[in-house]
Amino acid sequence: MARPGRVLVSRGEIAARVVDLGRAIGREHGQRPPLLVGVLKGAAIFMADLIRAIPVPVAVDFVGVSSYGSATRSSGVVRLTADLSISIEGRNVILVEDVVDSGRTADYLRRNLETRDPRSLQVCTLLDKVERRQVDVPLDYVGFVIPDRFVVGYGFDVDGLYRNLPEIYALEDG
Repeated sequence: MARPGRVLVSRGEIAARVVDLGRAIGREHGQRPPLLVGVLKGAAIFMADLIRAIPVPVAVDFVGVSSYGSATRSSGVVRLTADLSISIEGRNVILVEDVVDSGRTADYLRRNLETRDPRSLQVCTLLDKVERRQVDVPLDYVGFVIPDRFVVGYGFDVDGLYRNLPEIYALEDG
């Protein structure tokens, strides 16, 4: 069974960066409260911390997508598993991702959300795996650029496990 290996991003680094991202979003969206759309399930913990770090009013909703199943590599096929519960028409929307690697999921969601006529649409991701990018997708807020390693902790899982760890670890076979 795979298990957490070395720490890639510490609890303190995560906390500090989330505060920075929250302040940046607050500065840009202070006059018109944004709607943050979290991507389930991986972004849930990041989203919870991020909304508390944004110093202006925000609204939240969630979408669910699947591209991994129980594997450690994306299947390349993205499917919507849960849709928004509110309209985003005319709203400033920030899509909140846990990680952007190939770019397929973020691109799929951007295109899907753009058809719903938001006033603006931005992407905020905690982790960016630039080395894995196959689809170019604009990222407006990035927490950390990391190497091409499968990670667990702070919302990231393998086969449903390890989301509860407070730091981000590289996954090891074992």
